[in-house]
Amino acid sequence: MRKYLLLVAAGALAAVLILAAVVKTHKGGNGTRRISEKPSVMLPQARELEKKGDLQGASAVYQEIIAEYPNSPEVVSWQKKADELNIRLLFSPAITVNSAAYVIKPGDNLIKIAKQFKTTPELIMKSNNITGDRIMPGRKIKVCTSPFSVFVDKSQNILILKTGEEVVKTYVVSTGADNSSPVGTFKIVNKIVNPTWFKSGAVVPPGSPENVLGTRWMGFDISGYGIHGTTEPDKLGRQVTQGCVRMANSDVEELYTIIPVGTEVVIVD
Repeated sequence: MRKYLLLVAAGALAAVLILAAVVKTHKGGNGTRRISEKPSVMLPQARELEKKGDLQGASAVYQEIIAEYPNSPEVVSWQKKADELNIRLLFSPAITVNSAAYVIKPGDNLIKIAKQFKTTPELIMKSNNITGDRIMPGRKIKVCTSPFSVFVDKSQNILILKTGEEVVKTYVVSTGADNSSPVGTFKIVNKIVNPTWFKSGAVVPPGSPENVLGTRWMGFDISGYGIHGTTEPDKLGRQVTQGCVRMANSDVEELYTIIPVGTEVVIVD
């Protein structure tokens, strides 16, 4: 567990250092405010914003603290809290600058709406508390309008989910042994729930403890490579795969819900 937390810390710090676009100002009801206070003053402000339901404002304050104090021993907990708030906001009905309200029309279905807005049916369901495929015309729902992208840093073994230049969440992952994960810009071309693993000389069914793909597969437009789950969560944070990006099953299921086919994936050394 201690090693895992150290890996998360490295990932959080890398996210801050790599993405210089993290803002140092937060625009709220009181206008623009620059960091001048210490975390001991800012943290209660973030908690108060969260208590009031302003998840976006609370996350922005945590990001400001991280940007101002990246070497603090508390940066891991701040990053995790910002990530948690971002996902809660994404999975809530709250409309943000990256989403819009949509009124369901006669003849609509979840797949049709998802294609129209380049999102996923799963995310529409999650963010609107929809439990079945049936939707009623006239209902107003939240849809995401800003495309997501994925950034993978092999040296840090982290995956960063972004919308525009905003960081949504940083995940600890495993990448290819001997630096075998491909470097470049790719796209997600297929998505599979509970994938079968077709390895040389054998077919490993979903759910098998020998199926290294875990519970989800998101394939790249380069044959044989993609993002998937794992049966070896203890090896996350290392370069141990055959070239794919490996995530904890809970994390890959979350990412699968969020990103549609066509999502851009950038992998760097």
